[in-house]
Amino acid sequence: MIIHGRSLHPGTATGTPIRLTAPLSFWGGTDTEGRIVDAHHPQCGAVLTGRILLMESGRGSSSASSVLAEQIRARTAPAAIILSRPDPIIPLGALIAAELYNLNLPVVVASYDAIPAGALVQVTDGTITW
Repeated sequence: MIIHGRSLHPGTATGTPIRLTAPLSFWGGTDTEGRIVDAHHPQCGAVLTGRILLMESGRGSSSASSVLAEQIRARTAPAAIILSRPDPIIPLGALIAAELYNLNLPVVVASYDAIPAGALVQVTDGTITW
């Protein structure tokens, strides 16, 4: 299957999807290992590292972009982020990591409902395949 979305930040990544049922802020919502630590988040304890993160949008502070950039540098970030609606903070974190560390994390806006839970998903700029 193929989904064509809108690329908010370019890049290529492959991984298994993790679908969040609520928005997440990387600022205070995740730890340095890429684990969700927000006690109020429905998926608290889930590890995002290396996964294709599917979520409606980000939540919270503009500081989340710096946390995401640091996770990209430390290689504890998701492999790619697919949002169902645009969010300015998340692609900013990816842009910062690209500029400072030459590491690209694709961020795409797309309808991701058709992506099966156990699929191996590839994201290349705005194109999503499995």
